[in-house]
Parts: sequence; structure tokens; C-alpha cells
Amino acid sequence: MTRLRTTGTAACAVLLAVAALTGCNRESNGAGGGKVGIDMPRTDTDFWNSYQQYLEKGVDKGTVSALPLSNSQNDISKLVANVQAFTDQGAKAIVMAPQDTGAISSTLEQLEEKKIPVVSVDTRPDSGKIYMVVRADNRAYGTKACEYLGEKLGGKGRVAELQGDLSSINGRDRSQAFASCMKKKYPGIKVHELPTDWKGDVASAKLQSLLAQHKDINGIYMQAGGVFLQPTLALLEQKRLLKPAGSDKHITIISNDGIPEELDAIRSGKIDATLSQPADLYAKWALNYAKAALDGKTFKPGPTDHGSNIVKIENGLEDQLPAPLVTKENVDDKKLWANQLEKK
Repeated sequence: MTRLRTTGTAACAVLLAVAALTGCNRESNGAGGGKVGIDMPRTDTDFWNSYQQYLEKGVDKGTVSALPLSNSQNDISKLVANVQAFTDQGAKAIVMAPQDTGAISSTLEQLEEKKIPVVSVDTRPDSGKIYMVVRADNRAYGTKACEYLGEKLGGKGRVAELQGDLSSINGRDRSQAFASCMKKKYPGIKVHELPTDWKGDVASAKLQSLLAQHKDINGIYMQAGGVFLQPTLALLEQKRLLKPAGSDKHITIISNDGIPEELDAIRSGKIDATLSQPADLYAKWALNYAKAALDGKTFKPGPTDHGSNIVKIENGLEDQLPAPLVTKENVDDKKLWANQLEKK
């Protein structure tokens, strides 16, 4: 486990060099076990289905003792009900991925009163105590997507941005970072922001309207490939706009998620790049942090031994996992989780 606090004066002396930067770590004794309640936010996308598979493998390996998984189906009221059911069944820690990051606050307050630690995956609740948030740096998603499109388009053109739900911290982070980067670095690119609430049919309808108004769209940023990839490719194919990468009038497309279908689309030249959101690491560290919470372990900001960085947030800590850029050059990298999944 990373950034673990160890007990005793001797340990502090050994870690003096590190302590000068991050403070001496200390481990405290907690309950040392108990059931973990795990809620799936949705199971209608390839990304979340893959995350669930990795979760189930981790539970089967005995990382934690888990209650049967629940699915809140992108509905905050169902998530609240599922959390209540977990506490009624004696859960001592909760793993969730609230899609409405504002509406979950009162539930988090109730869990804090009951001394039940919460690990939030992929999303950062706006308020309410969190033991650890496990997510990628979503502002980096927006910035990297901007830089990729900006360079590929030579700083000129017209880009459609298929945004997620702007009530979600992820949708806001990606959108704000993308807009800021474009304004600062590529003022010659016109960005059309299309909010979608993470819905593929909404994205397709809005993109169709935009394409009817502007025939010169030459870039697309999809904030969630698991939701937007197939509807977008189907629409472009219908409009005879799906030209292979490298050919004349090709629309440069970058996505977020890193699902196998996106990697296949990169290989075939239908899209150009994606940022691989680590479904495997989300599951692995969600379970590990849940176990750490049950064991009474605590963490401090700083780099980890698994290539990420823990940062302080207003209501807790956040482990920002790496999300590599995937292009034709590295699409077959065996380290990418989607390539590991394809072999199974």
C-alpha cells in the first residue's frame, strides 16, 4: 500500500528525508475488517462493465469481503437507497461512484456520523467527507485532448466537443480544461460545446445538427468513448464523413475511456486517439483503499509507488491515477488495460 503511515520514532527517523517533503507517516489501528458495500454507477457502457469485471476479480481474490454489488443506474435516489441497504446489512466501508456529485453530500454526512469510510471512484463529491477519491486527473484529460487536436489541426479549424454531464465534476473538469487550453493555445480553433448528460443519443442528435450548420467541422472531442463512440461513428458513416486517418477531409477525433472498441477504431483509422481511463486501476485501488480504511490506515499527499499522485482536496484526499494517451503508435501496448481484456 502506498503512502502508508508507520508507527514509532525510529520509523520517523528512517523516513526523515521523505518527511521533510511530505511529513512523517503513521499507521493507526482501526477496526481491522468488515464487509464492504460496492455500488456500480451504471452498467450500460463498456467502460463501467469492464470496471465491474475487475472489481469482481479483486473481490474473488479476497482483497476485501464484499456484500453483493448493487447498481444505482445513474440515479442518485437509487444510490442513496443502495447505501442505506448496505448500512442495514452491516457494511463497514462503502465504495461508490456518484454521478451527481452534488446530491450525494447528505448521504456522505450520514455515513461520516456512522464512522463508515467512503471511497469514491471516478468522481469527486462536491462536499461530504471522503476517505479517498480514486480517479484520473480529469483536467489533464481536457488539456491533453486540446493539445492533441490543436497540434493535429495546426491551430486552425472547427471542433465539436461532446461534453458529459456538467453537473458532474468529471464533465466540468474536462470541459473547463479543454476550453481554457483552446483559448490560451489555439485561438484559431472554434469550439462548439455540446452538453450531452453522458447520453449517446443526445450527442448524436446535437452533432447531426451541428454538422448540418457547419460543413467544415474537422475535429471532434468525445469526453466518453464508451457512450459516444458508436453513435458518433454511425452518424459520420451515414453522412459519408468517416474518412480514414491520413486521408483528405478526415475529421480528427480524440476520445476518453480507452475501451477495446476505441483501440480498434484507432487501429482502423476511424478515430485518432484516446486517453485510457484505467478501469483496472480504478477497481484495484478502490478495493485496496477500502481495505486500508477498514484497517485504520491513513495517507498523506504526495507521489505514490504506483505511478500516481495523492492530492489534498477540500473534503479528503484524491489519488490521481495516470491516464496515458493512446495513438496508432502505442495502440498495441500490452500494458493498456483494454489489450489485457481482449486476451481473456
